[in-house]
Amino acid sequence: MRLTRCPVDLPLRTGLQLPLPDEAAAHLVRVLRLREGDACVLFNGDGRDYTATLVAVGKRDVQVRIDAATPVDTESPLAITLLQGVARGEKMDLILQKATELGVAAIVPVNAERTEVKLDAARTEKRIAHWRSVVGSACGQSGRARIPALSPPQALAAATAALPAQSLRLTLDPQGGHRLAGLPPAPAGGVVIAIGPEGGWSPRDRQQLADAGFQGLQLGPRILRTETAGLAAIAALQARLGDL
Repeated sequence: MRLTRCPVDLPLRTGLQLPLPDEAAAHLVRVLRLREGDACVLFNGDGRDYTATLVAVGKRDVQVRIDAATPVDTESPLAITLLQGVARGEKMDLILQKATELGVAAIVPVNAERTEVKLDAARTEKRIAHWRSVVGSACGQSGRARIPALSPPQALAAATAALPAQSLRLTLDPQGGHRLAGLPPAPAGGVVIAIGPEGGWSPRDRQQLADAGFQGLQLGPRILRTETAGLAAIAALQARLGDL
């Protein structure tokens, strides 16, 4: 029987007994109805699955014992960074979830000129926490034991300036100079794919991307929505250069 995998932001090692964070405890006990003596799998992003046993289930906390650690090798050989214009609500959740399942190494949300979502500091902090939960849950479902890096939302100029120096930088463009079949092998810095928000990239955004070394990739003649474009590009890149 496949055991439930649950992300925890804690150091883990065999033999350790520890209380679970509230969110993990609620999921295992209230949602999945696990009880004392039941087994689960925890992971914290270090590349291992930790088989654990619930040893105490109380009203205030849930204690688990780590029984074994197993290395997990489900990461793609292609390091893909998704530079994603922030989308509204469930669209952004879908993008983060599916991009994680498809094997991206990092996700960088960006505030572009046409970004429709405007967040103050308090809302940004809550949104990032929610996004991290979405990514962690997607890792649990898809069998990943390394959690993609997720940056706070930032301006496009700041995001492009922080990218790996040696990377193949692409943005979708029906008139772009690159076609999937002719892409060169990925350099040491991997591949960065830039996807605009609902309103698309503005002319100034496109100029910033071009100045940062981004090149157009043709991925069919149709214009894709933001929640479709990145996922289609990631799947295509994984099929061409990665492990699909």
